[in-house]
Parts: sequence; structure tokens; C-alpha cells
Amino acid sequence: MIDTIIGTVGMLFILTAFILDEFVKKFNPNTAQYNILNIIGSGLLIYYSYTLDSWPFFILNLVWLITAGVKLVRIMKR
Repeated sequence: MIDTIIGTVGMLFILTAFILDEFVKKFNPNTAQYNILNIIGSGLLIYYSYTLDSWPFFILNLVWLITAGVKLVRIMKR
């Protein structure tokens, strides 16, 4: 049950970033907030996919986390 809650929270983080990007002009992929939401969300979904033994979902979210992490580092260096 706790695994499902963790997965749901992870999904909500990523969906929140997506929705805010669509409707809030100052919130976009070039902001730290957007990438932080994606890092947290994908991290939680990595845990969830591991508990499900779902390797395709695990790899998808690992790439998502790494991409958002690299983007966040680039943003912070500016």
C-alpha cells in the first residue's frame, strides 16, 4: 500500500510540473522549480517501478531523473 502511495505522489509531482508548464508562463523547463519537481517525481517513480519489478518503467524514470538533474545543474550555473 505504501508503495502505491509513493508512486502516486511521484506521478503527481511530474504531472504538476507538466500542467504548470502548460498554463503558467513563468514556469517552464528552463526553471529550477520545474526540474526539481521532475527530479522528485521521477525519483519516487524509480522506487515504485523497482518494487513492481518493472524495468522499462525504471529505465524511463532513471533517464528522466538524469535529464532533469543535468538541466538543473546547468540552470544553477547561470
